[in-house]
Amino acid sequence: MPVRAAHAGPADRPGDAPPGAPAVEILSADKVFANGARGLAPLSLAVGEGEFVSLIGPSGCGKSTLLSLMANLQQPTDGRVLWWRGGFDAVGREGRRLSLVFQDATLMPWARIAANVRLPLDLAGVPTPQADARVAEALALVGLADRARHYPRQLSGGMRMRASIARALVTEPNLLLMDEPFGALDEFTRNRLDADLAALWWRRRFAAVFVTHSIYEAVFLSTRIVVMAANPGRVFREIDVPEPFPRGDAFRTSAGFADQCRALSVALMEASLASGQGAAA
Repeated sequence: MPVRAAHAGPADRPGDAPPGAPAVEILSADKVFANGARGLAPLSLAVGEGEFVSLIGPSGCGKSTLLSLMANLQQPTDGRVLWWRGGFDAVGREGRRLSLVFQDATLMPWARIAANVRLPLDLAGVPTPQADARVAEALALVGLADRARHYPRQLSGGMRMRASIARALVTEPNLLLMDEPFGALDEFTRNRLDADLAALWWRRRFAAVFVTHSIYEAVFLSTRIVVMAANPGRVFREIDVPEPFPRGDAFRTSAGFADQCRALSVALMEASLASGQGAAA
Protein backbone atom coordinates (compact mmCIF):
# COMPACT_ATOMS: atom_id res chain seq x y z
CA MET A 1 0.00 0.00 0.00
CA PRO A 2 1.59 3.34 -1.01
CA VAL A 3 1.79 5.65 2.00
CA ARG A 4 2.87 9.29 1.85
CA ALA A 5 3.89 11.64 4.60
CA ALA A 6 1.31 14.37 5.16
CA HIS A 7 2.04 17.67 3.43
CA ALA A 8 1.82 20.20 6.24
CA GLY A 9 3.90 23.10 4.99
CA PRO A 10 2.80 26.34 3.33
CA ALA A 11 2.06 26.49 -0.35
CA ASP A 12 2.12 29.30 -2.87
CA ARG A 13 -0.97 30.29 -4.81
CA PRO A 14 -0.47 31.01 -8.52
CA GLY A 15 -2.25 34.01 -9.97
CA ASP A 16 -4.63 31.86 -12.03
CA ALA A 17 -5.76 28.28 -11.76
CA PRO A 18 -3.05 26.19 -13.47
CA PRO A 19 -3.83 23.11 -15.57
CA GLY A 20 -4.65 20.24 -13.24
CA ALA A 21 -5.39 22.56 -10.32
CA PRO A 22 -7.18 20.85 -7.40
CA ALA A 23 -10.91 21.22 -6.81
CA VAL A 24 -10.23 22.53 -3.31
CA GLU A 25 -6.98 23.40 -1.55
CA ILE A 26 -6.28 24.10 2.12
CA LEU A 27 -3.22 26.30 2.57
CA SER A 28 -1.65 26.39 6.05
CA ALA A 29 -5.13 26.74 7.58
CA ASP A 30 -5.89 26.29 11.26
CA LYS A 31 -8.96 26.72 13.45
CA VAL A 32 -9.06 28.19 16.96
CA PHE A 33 -12.53 28.39 18.52
CA ALA A 34 -13.92 31.29 20.56
CA ASN A 35 -13.12 29.51 23.83
CA GLY A 36 -9.46 29.27 22.83
CA ALA A 37 -9.54 25.56 22.00
CA ARG A 38 -7.50 24.68 18.92
CA GLY A 39 -9.60 22.50 16.65
CA LEU A 40 -7.04 22.25 13.86
CA ALA A 41 -3.31 22.82 13.76
CA PRO A 42 -2.03 24.55 10.59
CA LEU A 43 -2.35 22.08 7.73
CA SER A 44 -2.27 21.97 3.96
CA LEU A 45 -4.27 19.55 1.86
CA ALA A 46 -5.34 19.46 -1.79
CA VAL A 47 -8.15 17.40 -3.32
CA GLY A 48 -7.75 16.95 -7.05
CA GLU A 49 -10.46 16.93 -9.69
CA GLY A 50 -11.87 13.42 -9.88
CA GLU A 51 -10.38 12.25 -6.57
CA PHE A 52 -12.36 10.50 -3.84
CA VAL A 53 -10.71 11.37 -0.52
CA SER A 54 -11.89 9.99 2.83
CA LEU A 55 -11.11 11.66 6.17
CA ILE A 56 -10.79 9.25 9.10
CA GLY A 57 -9.30 9.47 12.57
CA PRO A 58 -9.95 9.32 16.32
CA SER A 59 -12.92 11.19 17.76
CA GLY A 60 -12.24 14.89 18.11
CA CYS A 61 -9.53 14.99 15.43
CA GLY A 62 -11.26 17.72 13.43
CA LYS A 63 -12.64 15.74 10.48
CA SER A 64 -15.94 17.61 10.43
CA THR A 65 -14.23 20.92 11.17
CA LEU A 66 -11.95 20.44 8.16
CA LEU A 67 -14.96 19.55 6.01
CA SER A 68 -16.79 22.68 7.19
CA LEU A 69 -13.81 24.81 6.10
CA MET A 70 -14.00 23.23 2.65
CA ALA A 71 -17.76 23.96 2.59
CA ASN A 72 -17.25 27.60 3.67
CA LEU A 73 -19.48 26.99 6.70
CA GLN A 74 -16.60 28.08 8.93
CA GLN A 75 -13.59 30.27 8.23
CA PRO A 76 -10.02 29.33 9.13
CA THR A 77 -8.42 31.37 11.90
CA ASP A 78 -5.31 31.60 9.74
CA GLY A 79 -4.49 30.36 6.28
CA ARG A 80 -6.72 30.04 3.23
CA VAL A 81 -9.17 27.74 1.51
CA LEU A 82 -9.15 27.91 -2.29
CA TRP A 83 -11.75 26.66 -4.74
CA TRP A 84 -9.86 26.71 -8.00
CA ARG A 85 -12.72 26.12 -10.41
CA GLY A 86 -13.80 29.75 -10.09
CA GLY A 87 -10.52 31.13 -8.79
CA PHE A 88 -12.17 32.31 -5.55
CA ASP A 89 -11.10 31.83 -1.95
CA ALA A 90 -13.29 31.96 1.17
CA VAL A 91 -14.47 35.50 0.44
CA GLY A 92 -16.50 34.66 -2.65
CA ARG A 93 -18.92 32.01 -3.81
CA GLU A 94 -19.15 32.82 -7.53
CA GLY A 95 -17.79 30.17 -9.84
CA ARG A 96 -17.63 27.54 -7.09
CA ARG A 97 -19.87 24.50 -7.45
CA LEU A 98 -19.92 22.41 -4.32
CA SER A 99 -22.58 20.41 -2.51
CA LEU A 100 -22.73 19.12 1.05
CA VAL A 101 -24.42 15.98 2.38
CA PHE A 102 -24.96 15.93 6.15
CA GLN A 103 -25.15 13.06 8.63
CA ASP A 104 -28.94 13.46 8.61
CA ALA A 105 -30.92 13.55 5.37
CA THR A 106 -32.27 17.04 6.32
CA LEU A 107 -35.30 16.72 4.07
CA MET A 108 -38.34 18.99 4.38
CA PRO A 109 -41.02 16.65 5.80
CA TRP A 110 -43.90 18.59 4.24
CA ALA A 111 -42.49 18.44 0.71
CA ARG A 112 -42.46 15.58 -1.75
CA ILE A 113 -39.11 14.01 -2.65
CA ALA A 114 -38.97 15.74 -6.04
CA ALA A 115 -39.54 19.11 -4.36
CA ASN A 116 -36.80 18.39 -1.83
CA VAL A 117 -34.34 17.53 -4.57
CA ARG A 118 -35.40 20.58 -6.57
CA LEU A 119 -34.83 23.06 -3.72
CA PRO A 120 -31.28 24.18 -4.68
CA LEU A 121 -32.42 24.81 -8.25
CA ASP A 122 -35.40 26.86 -7.08
CA LEU A 123 -33.12 28.94 -4.86
CA ALA A 124 -30.78 29.49 -7.82
CA GLY A 125 -33.63 30.53 -10.12
CA VAL A 126 -33.12 27.69 -12.61
CA PRO A 127 -35.93 27.73 -15.22
CA THR A 128 -38.65 25.13 -14.67
CA PRO A 129 -38.03 22.91 -17.74
CA GLN A 130 -34.31 22.67 -16.98
CA ALA A 131 -34.95 22.09 -13.27
CA ASP A 132 -37.50 19.34 -13.98
CA ALA A 133 -35.02 17.52 -16.23
CA ARG A 134 -32.20 17.75 -13.71
CA VAL A 135 -34.40 16.54 -10.84
CA ALA A 136 -35.54 13.55 -12.89
CA GLU A 137 -31.95 12.72 -13.80
CA ALA A 138 -30.73 13.01 -10.20
CA LEU A 139 -33.53 10.80 -8.88
CA ALA A 140 -32.80 8.21 -11.56
CA LEU A 141 -29.10 8.25 -10.64
CA VAL A 142 -29.86 7.27 -7.04
CA GLY A 143 -32.62 4.79 -7.90
CA LEU A 144 -35.55 6.90 -6.70
CA ALA A 145 -37.25 7.73 -10.00
CA ASP A 146 -40.41 5.94 -8.81
CA ARG A 147 -40.41 7.76 -5.45
CA ALA A 148 -40.55 11.33 -6.75
CA ARG A 149 -44.05 12.00 -5.38
CA HIS A 150 -43.51 10.30 -2.03
CA TYR A 151 -42.99 12.21 1.20
CA PRO A 152 -39.87 11.61 3.32
CA ARG A 153 -41.92 9.77 5.97
CA GLN A 154 -42.83 7.18 3.35
CA LEU A 155 -39.19 6.26 2.68
CA SER A 156 -36.73 4.13 4.60
CA GLY A 157 -33.64 5.70 6.16
CA GLY A 158 -31.51 4.51 3.26
CA MET A 159 -33.91 5.96 0.70
CA ARG A 160 -33.95 9.30 2.52
CA MET A 161 -30.16 9.43 2.29
CA ARG A 162 -30.42 8.63 -1.42
CA ALA A 163 -32.75 11.61 -1.77
CA SER A 164 -30.26 13.79 0.10
CA ILE A 165 -27.50 12.70 -2.29
CA ALA A 166 -29.78 13.38 -5.27
CA ARG A 167 -30.35 16.92 -3.95
CA ALA A 168 -26.58 17.37 -3.73
CA LEU A 169 -26.01 16.05 -7.25
CA VAL A 170 -28.80 18.08 -8.89
CA THR A 171 -26.56 21.16 -8.90
CA GLU A 172 -23.94 19.21 -10.90
CA PRO A 173 -21.16 19.98 -8.41
CA ASN A 174 -17.48 19.62 -9.16
CA LEU A 175 -16.91 19.07 -5.41
CA LEU A 176 -19.14 16.87 -3.22
CA LEU A 177 -18.57 17.01 0.55
CA MET A 178 -20.12 14.29 2.75
CA ASP A 179 -20.11 14.15 6.55
CA GLU A 180 -20.75 10.52 7.58
CA PRO A 181 -23.92 10.29 5.47
CA PHE A 182 -24.40 6.54 6.10
CA GLY A 183 -23.22 6.39 9.70
CA ALA A 184 -26.68 5.80 11.19
CA LEU A 185 -27.64 3.00 8.80
CA ASP A 186 -27.38 -0.76 9.32
CA GLU A 187 -24.35 -2.50 7.83
CA PHE A 188 -26.23 -4.11 4.93
CA THR A 189 -27.83 -0.83 3.83
CA ARG A 190 -24.57 1.03 4.33
CA ASN A 191 -22.63 -1.41 2.12
CA ARG A 192 -25.27 -1.14 -0.60
CA LEU A 193 -25.22 2.67 -0.53
CA ASP A 194 -21.41 2.69 -0.52
CA ALA A 195 -21.47 0.57 -3.67
CA ASP A 196 -24.04 2.87 -5.28
CA LEU A 197 -22.03 5.97 -4.33
CA ALA A 198 -18.82 4.46 -5.73
CA ALA A 199 -20.61 3.71 -9.01
CA LEU A 200 -22.04 7.25 -9.13
CA TRP A 201 -18.63 8.77 -8.53
CA TRP A 202 -17.08 6.57 -11.21
CA ARG A 203 -19.65 7.75 -13.77
CA ARG A 204 -19.50 11.45 -12.87
CA ARG A 205 -15.91 11.78 -11.59
CA PHE A 206 -16.56 14.81 -9.38
CA ALA A 207 -14.09 15.48 -6.57
CA ALA A 208 -15.38 14.00 -3.31
CA VAL A 209 -14.42 14.39 0.35
CA PHE A 210 -16.03 11.83 2.66
CA VAL A 211 -15.88 11.81 6.48
CA THR A 212 -16.19 8.36 8.04
CA HIS A 213 -15.34 6.33 11.14
CA SER A 214 -15.37 3.06 9.17
CA ILE A 215 -12.12 1.49 7.98
CA TYR A 216 -14.01 -0.74 5.52
CA GLU A 217 -15.99 2.16 4.08
CA ALA A 218 -12.91 4.34 3.64
CA VAL A 219 -10.98 1.61 1.81
CA PHE A 220 -13.92 0.64 -0.41
CA LEU A 221 -14.75 4.17 -1.55
CA SER A 222 -11.48 6.06 -1.69
CA THR A 223 -8.69 6.78 -4.09
CA ARG A 224 -6.85 8.34 -1.12
CA ILE A 225 -7.38 8.25 2.64
CA VAL A 226 -6.32 11.08 4.95
CA VAL A 227 -5.71 9.80 8.48
CA MET A 228 -6.05 12.52 11.10
CA ALA A 229 -4.78 12.78 14.69
CA ALA A 230 -6.24 14.85 17.52
CA ASN A 231 -5.09 17.32 20.20
CA PRO A 232 -4.94 19.37 18.04
CA GLY A 233 -6.55 18.06 14.87
CA ARG A 234 -3.99 17.53 12.14
CA VAL A 235 -3.19 15.39 9.11
CA PHE A 236 -1.21 12.40 10.38
CA ARG A 237 -0.76 10.30 7.25
CA GLU A 238 -2.05 9.93 3.70
CA ILE A 239 -2.66 6.51 2.18
CA ASP A 240 -3.31 5.80 -1.50
CA VAL A 241 -5.82 3.11 -2.44
CA PRO A 242 -4.68 2.11 -5.95
CA GLU A 243 -7.24 -0.64 -6.66
CA PRO A 244 -9.04 0.19 -9.91
CA PHE A 245 -12.67 1.23 -10.26
CA PRO A 246 -15.39 0.20 -10.64
CA ARG A 247 -15.28 -1.67 -7.34
CA GLY A 248 -17.91 -4.18 -6.33
CA ASP A 249 -18.60 -6.95 -3.85
CA ALA A 250 -15.63 -8.95 -5.14
CA PHE A 251 -13.28 -6.22 -3.94
CA ARG A 252 -14.65 -6.44 -0.38
CA THR A 253 -13.64 -10.10 -0.15
CA SER A 254 -10.28 -9.77 -1.91
CA ALA A 255 -6.83 -10.12 -0.36
CA GLY A 256 -6.05 -6.58 -1.52
CA PHE A 257 -9.00 -5.18 0.42
CA ALA A 258 -7.93 -7.05 3.56
CA ASP A 259 -4.36 -5.73 3.19
CA GLN A 260 -5.59 -2.16 2.76
CA CYS A 261 -7.87 -2.43 5.81
CA ARG A 262 -5.05 -3.87 7.90
CA ALA A 263 -2.66 -1.07 6.94
CA LEU A 264 -5.31 1.59 7.63
CA SER A 265 -6.06 0.00 11.01
CA VAL A 266 -2.37 0.25 11.94
CA ALA A 267 -2.28 3.89 10.83
CA LEU A 268 -5.35 4.66 12.95
CA MET A 269 -3.82 3.03 16.03
CA GLU A 270 -0.67 5.10 15.53
CA ALA A 271 -2.74 8.27 15.04
CA SER A 272 -4.66 7.51 18.22
CA LEU A 273 -1.43 7.05 20.17
CA ALA A 274 -0.11 10.31 18.73
CA SER A 275 -3.34 11.94 19.95
CA GLY A 276 -2.77 10.69 23.49
CA GLN A 277 -5.91 8.52 23.33
CA GLY A 278 -4.33 5.09 23.58
CA ALA A 279 -6.56 3.34 21.03
CA ALA A 280 -8.34 4.33 17.86
CA ALA A 281 -11.92 5.54 18.30
